[in-house]
Amino acid sequence: MPTAATSAPLVFDPYDYHLHEDPYPVYARLRTEDPFHHSAAYDLWVISRHEDVGAALRNDEVFSNAMGVSIDKSAWTPDAHKVMSFLAMDPPRQIRLRKLVSRAFTPRRVRELEPEIQRLTETYLDAALAQDIDLEWISQLAGLLPMDVISQMMGVPPADRAEVRRLADLVVHREDGLQDVPPAGMAASLELVGYYADMIAQRRRQPTDDLTSALLAAELDGDRLDDDEIIAFLFLMVVAGNETTTKLLGNALFHLGSRPDQVRDVFADPTAGTAGMVVPWVEETLRHDTSSQMLARHLRADVSLHGRVAPRGAKVLLLVGSANRDERVFTDPNRYDVRRDRDELSQILSFGAGKHYCLGANLARLEARVVLAEFVRRFSSFDVHADRAVRVHSTNVRGFAELPISVVPR
Repeated sequence: MPTAATSAPLVFDPYDYHLHEDPYPVYARLRTEDPFHHSAAYDLWVISRHEDVGAALRNDEVFSNAMGVSIDKSAWTPDAHKVMSFLAMDPPRQIRLRKLVSRAFTPRRVRELEPEIQRLTETYLDAALAQDIDLEWISQLAGLLPMDVISQMMGVPPADRAEVRRLADLVVHREDGLQDVPPAGMAASLELVGYYADMIAQRRRQPTDDLTSALLAAELDGDRLDDDEIIAFLFLMVVAGNETTTKLLGNALFHLGSRPDQVRDVFADPTAGTAGMVVPWVEETLRHDTSSQMLARHLRADVSLHGRVAPRGAKVLLLVGSANRDERVFTDPNRYDVRRDRDELSQILSFGAGKHYCLGANLARLEARVVLAEFVRRFSSFDVHADRAVRVHSTNVRGFAELPISVVPR
């Protein structure tokens, strides 16, 4: 028998600020009532179940990336690759570019960042604690460290990093009532592109030991990246790589902080580091409230699903955040549980799947593990002041702009 909540019309509006505050009740209704939902307002098809989202992510022959992964009008374009790199391409073009980028963005380069991530974590926590045990987690650490790590990789000078971070924040922010990238976001995008063009020109004149120079030198059977391809990848890194990791670090504290019994479990052994509860803490956060909530696709053929047919050329939205809460895959999916079964956690789709599996997944996990292990080492407990938390409003990214916390030093 339908309840008052479920008898109301089912409306999915990815720009609605109320949805940004808590999308999961709407996701649950979509999975149950209309798993292949058509939004007439946006002429958009919405896929919400884990099995269907996973299958679509792996089927790039039908679910194309060629128009990009954002539903914003100004971003949904055949030129999306100019700022989204291979994230807005299909094979074989996507495979060629990803292989070339991988020549520079290597697992070894990521692993070698760990001492720098540790140093930055200690530096920011020392500076914050010198003032008070009350911290603003985003502005004092989570919003700084990922950009610093990526900037270190790219070779962005420390003096420029605050401005690059400000521009990246503008690119992902969405204004209430505006169903597109705001003018400030568009202007920020142009500034970032210009900044990276200048940086590439400098590296051509004088190569250095950084990712930008490595991208310029990357070669595969005589093929090399051109400047526009390098700019697009750097843009993707600074927006997608920076923002999503910031949100992961904020979401981890927000959700654990409201569960004192799990805080005790995670903080029981300060010497355990990533061998303790930090890794499952990260993975459960990625499942329960992933930073990247939804990804757009462009249909290259008609798709029939759950008794409905979306036509070739349609715009489809894959709800990764919903897939990670699907009761068909996850036990008690709305419960945040750092002791969740590892087999369940292996099913998360937070970093995508198939040929478009996130190239930066290892970096994001490394940053989160180092930061949170140091957090556990220094503190015996913490409190989140949820009443003063401020959410980011974005169609794709979910997390916090401000997250006040209080810590209890060991």
